[in-house]
Amino acid sequence: MPTVLFRLLQRLISLRSWATPALVIAFVFFTSWPLMALFEGADSELIAPENYWWWFLVTTSTVGYGDFYPETTGGHIIGVYVIVGGIATLTTLFTHLATTLETARGRRMSGSASLHVSDHIVMLGYTPGRSERIVDELLADGRHPVVLASWDDVDHHPIPDRGIGFVRGDLMTDDVLRRARLDQAHSVLVDARDDNEALAVAVTVHHVNPALQPVIALRDMSRSEHLRYVDEKIRCVQWHTPQMITEELLDPGITQVYSQLVTHGGGNTYSCQLPASLDRVSYGDCQFALGKRHDATVLAARTDEQLLISPAWSTRLPEGSTLYYICHQRITQDQLVRAVRELDGARS
Repeated sequence: MPTVLFRLLQRLISLRSWATPALVIAFVFFTSWPLMALFEGADSELIAPENYWWWFLVTTSTVGYGDFYPETTGGHIIGVYVIVGGIATLTTLFTHLATTLETARGRRMSGSASLHVSDHIVMLGYTPGRSERIVDELLADGRHPVVLASWDDVDHHPIPDRGIGFVRGDLMTDDVLRRARLDQAHSVLVDARDDNEALAVAVTVHHVNPALQPVIALRDMSRSEHLRYVDEKIRCVQWHTPQMITEELLDPGITQVYSQLVTHGGGNTYSCQLPASLDRVSYGDCQFALGKRHDATVLAARTDEQLLISPAWSTRLPEGSTLYYICHQRITQDQLVRAVRELDGARS
């Protein structure tokens, strides 16, 4: 009889299902109770319904309080059977849990799983070294999770230490983009292997989520007009400037601002050196004076020691420091001095 029970128990344990632990413990409970009653006798407190479930629970969990216990040899054998059944149940449960976790991790590492994420940034395309730089910049901002989607030639997660999501497959199919949850994304970067591929991927992106404003990295910026046939909201950035790409993803429209700054006829960027008469003038005085007098915006100042980007207005600048400003025309040293002196006169 014990041999038959152990064989049946072994067969149950071999089943690969989340229901297996429940089946095993139920089988042991409903087979051990009548057998325990057979060996211990009807007058035993152990086999009473209000007692047996408690004894079974503490025995299978190997706690064993000792308030109830079998007294016959046959009862001891059934007790061993219950202990083995409890250990088998826990082993089956933890084995199945470990297998499930390992399978899920394997799918995540291979990029075959569907992700559960929203309000994230999706990067379509992977280039060793380059993609890591872009990911690091996006993660440093900290406002949105990042998901990397690559082609099939990347057979496993290339940067698992960054804690980002990963999918792989044909990026021109909506199935892969949906696994990356593009339909729930905050923004998307198309960083393809060539401009023709970028155009094809952009079409799929627009199909999956037409509300997005994709950022497309292009090697030939003349192709941007073709991409805007797909979607007028597409923003094209030079492929060779990854820093600009991340800035455009995080702050839409900033590349257009940069473009205007370096284009003649817009607000150009100029420089002017502080004369000796303005020694120790504050950055704020320069900013306010030039803004009021010439509609200029001071961006930075360079001293002998360092370059100061938008420093505190109380920062004192020694003579010979260089101001960098945006204005519609160049400002001479004399104009700079007059603007600051006018500000001083207005204060007095």
